[in-house]
Amino acid sequence: MSNSIEIILVGILVCACCALPGTFLVLRGMSMITDAISHTVLLGIVIGFFISNNLNSPLIIFFSVVVGLFTVWFTELLHNTNLLNKDSAIGVVFPILFSIAVLLITKFAKNTHLDVEHVVFGEIAFTPFDRIETLNYDFGPRAIIVLLVIFIVNLIVILLFYKEFIVSTFNPEYAKIIGFSPIFMHYLLMSLVSLTSVGAFKSVGVVLVIAFMVGPTLTARLITNKLSLLIVFSIIIGTISSIIGYFLAIYFDVSISGMQATVVGIIFLIVFVFSNKIRI
Repeated sequence: MSNSIEIILVGILVCACCALPGTFLVLRGMSMITDAISHTVLLGIVIGFFISNNLNSPLIIFFSVVVGLFTVWFTELLHNTNLLNKDSAIGVVFPILFSIAVLLITKFAKNTHLDVEHVVFGEIAFTPFDRIETLNYDFGPRAIIVLLVIFIVNLIVILLFYKEFIVSTFNPEYAKIIGFSPIFMHYLLMSLVSLTSVGAFKSVGVVLVIAFMVGPTLTARLITNKLSLLIVFSIIIGTISSIIGYFLAIYFDVSISGMQATVVGIIFLIVFVFSNKIRI
């Protein structure tokens, strides 16, 4: 498998991982929480790295999910005081946690490749060189293996709790009546968002995580309101953006993840203009 195909495959897996929880985030009107979590999980990555001194340690995933959930909890705590609306609370919480992580990186992690540039844009072009090799067998790029596992986890959780996610998204009061907790479903979804963010973080950075978590689903909503089609179209739109963005980035010699995110926005604008004619 060539390096180009592996890079494109990483982008496709990122969009597939993001589409599953991202669809429910958009339907719940929580798109901006993606921006917050995708930034603040950096603090979890830093904490996990300082403890394990290994960027591939499971502790990084654990602390990232914890920080992601803390971001949601802290945001809702501020919002529930009635002194701040939800957007303002998010605007307070995530810059604080993200800036703490940036300060820790610049102060104590200067000799690692965990730097601010890679935080924003990732290093998708280098993913083919970080491989899992054991017993003289090459299993492929680490990013592909990690993202594939995350996709399977997201898919299993979504399938197991599909009805619960639907009910708690559209009618949380009815969810309470029939016997399951909307709060549990809320934090389960936030756990998937945090897990997906940290899994994609190293490869593609903050920019593409946000773009793929929200952009394809918003575009798909202009085409259909059917939930199953919404998820499928989100993955297809993300895949198209990933492929076109890669080749445009190579042609113009610019950031791959940045160009892929740009293509997501361009496709949204095109669909927005013609949405009345292509709606299903």
